[in-house]
Amino acid sequence: MTARACYRGPMPPLSDEAGFPPSPYTPPITPVPPLAAWWLGRTEYRDAWDLQHRLVAARWADSIGDQLVLLEHDAVLTLGRNSDPAHVLADTAELARRRIELIETERGGEVTYHGPGQLTGYAIIKLAHRKLLVRPLVRVLEWSLARTCRTFGVDAGPHEGVPGCWCANGTRKIGAVGVRIERGVSYHGIALNVTVRLSDFELIDACGMPGVESTSIARELGKPAEPTTDSVARAATAFASAMAQALAAPLESHLAPATRPNDARADLEAMLAAVPAHPAARTDMPARAR
Repeated sequence: MTARACYRGPMPPLSDEAGFPPSPYTPPITPVPPLAAWWLGRTEYRDAWDLQHRLVAARWADSIGDQLVLLEHDAVLTLGRNSDPAHVLADTAELARRRIELIETERGGEVTYHGPGQLTGYAIIKLAHRKLLVRPLVRVLEWSLARTCRTFGVDAGPHEGVPGCWCANGTRKIGAVGVRIERGVSYHGIALNVTVRLSDFELIDACGMPGVESTSIARELGKPAEPTTDSVARAATAFASAMAQALAAPLESHLAPATRPNDARADLEAMLAAVPAHPAARTDMPARAR
């Protein structure tokens, strides 16, 4: 790995702690393994998907530690492995007009929209090394989403019976969770609406639930805004801090503004190039698209 600056250590407490519930996870091991967080900026979906598979293979082989990859995508719709395509409300012509690809992935969950102004996070974690099960991992991700929203002054949290992060007592969805576990290593992860264009959610039934209203940090604050990568970068820093706090883990930060996205990607690729390839994860990426 190249010798760029990397902060390693506990992050400072997030603001406005009063009244926020404690982390749902208590590490049963000492010392707690670190979590490396990377901000990659705007990244094409299939490129990030391939990167995840390579990280999963290296993590399964213990060639690298746990990773949190944070980025922003161009507009794309992704389907979970058991999702119903009927929850995609736009036809082929409309998706083509908007230049939005529809891709089937191996994660859990229903159809999801990714696009400018939305933070997407991929958590590459070897669960056994943290003595962490799948449901507690989902709770950690939901808690971290809610904690990130709280950092920006938005009250949000989990809603009983459906994964993700919600506002207004579960009536408006602000964040999604969908993970995949292969050979004990998680990937995929979260999506958080920061300054995303909410009209694009009219293309789908979010969570596979017709009528679900999507919202964003900007909307909840009453500050309508055009999507910006800078706003997503700020949310990435907050989410990385929240997830490290949820796991009680030291954070190895490769985040803006200390590290530029191109430099972070180069360092991440250098880390992967330095370890042998291992066929741990699926390398075939199903591509049901229309």
